[in-house]
Amino acid sequence: MTNVTQFPSPVSVGSFDVVVLSCARHSQFDPAPLTRLFERQDFHEAEEILCRTLEDIALRLDLLQLGLAGHDFQKMLKPVQHIMFVAGQIGLVEVGVAATHVRSCLIQQDGVALDATMARLERGFDIAVNEVWNFRD
Repeated sequence: MTNVTQFPSPVSVGSFDVVVLSCARHSQFDPAPLTRLFERQDFHEAEEILCRTLEDIALRLDLLQLGLAGHDFQKMLKPVQHIMFVAGQIGLVEVGVAATHVRSCLIQQDGVALDATMARLERGFDIAVNEVWNFRD
């Protein structure tokens, strides 16, 4: 039995529209948790808590990248679940949603979707950090 793969013939360039996908420059951010934090704590204490929390998320993202590089999906579950929890506590809605989607990709062991979703999570975190600092000011 021979296996013959037939490729479709080339299509003319003018037959399809090009769709440009744009990434949001603003993340979904709920300021209520941070407002409560800054109301309950001294400004410097609240700022220290916020900095430690953002640093913790960044460290967990590094752990996720290490797990992704080693294709160790099981190793990635605990850090992503922690990100999901912590992001919700400080109002990083988009980061929490993206982390939930990363977790789904890990459970399904879908490496292709995981790569894309990890990129979305990291991009969302970068944008969220800027929004948190803008809110803080």
